[in-house]
Amino acid sequence: MTEPGTLPWMRCYRCWSTSLELHVHYDGIHRVDPTTGTPVHAVEEQQEAVVQCLDCMHDQPHLIFTEGRLVADESRWERLVMGTPWVASCTITVAADEVEVCSGPEAGEALSYAALGDAGTQEFFSHVRFHTHQGDEIVAHLLVELYARSQEEAGAVLDDAARGPLVITSLAEESRPPAVSSGGGHG
Repeated sequence: MTEPGTLPWMRCYRCWSTSLELHVHYDGIHRVDPTTGTPVHAVEEQQEAVVQCLDCMHDQPHLIFTEGRLVADESRWERLVMGTPWVASCTITVAADEVEVCSGPEAGEALSYAALGDAGTQEFFSHVRFHTHQGDEIVAHLLVELYARSQEEAGAVLDDAARGPLVITSLAEESRPPAVSSGGGHG
């Protein structure tokens, strides 16, 4: 249950904790006034922000930092906060040159990114079971956990994220992890 006064989306989508932390990374190039020594004109600025739950340590892709505050990403928050976890067994076929590396310790992350793009690194829990080479293509066999409000939505979200032909061999709803108690521990 959301704490009184807390926005319904201002909680971890995984464990429902409201104990969140914002990591902001800023990089900027500024022109400097030669008489005062103060920055006067931004030539280039980049800001990247990640929200993380302090209880379960998961990133929160349904929250974005804009104009100095956290807001819900309208395209994700209802699905992630109001949905339930779904686990899919699937294959995604991608061009071999889209995979940075397919062996060694970085292979799982590289294959997942090639198959699912940013969604695979931000909002899905993906595990590459194995992969096969077929000519100039690689078929990644994945287990993917995602959040959705229905089986149809889960399939559509996977289909939208897939960066190549997708075949879902099974898709099953899981139970949501228990909510974090107000004392900070898992209840």
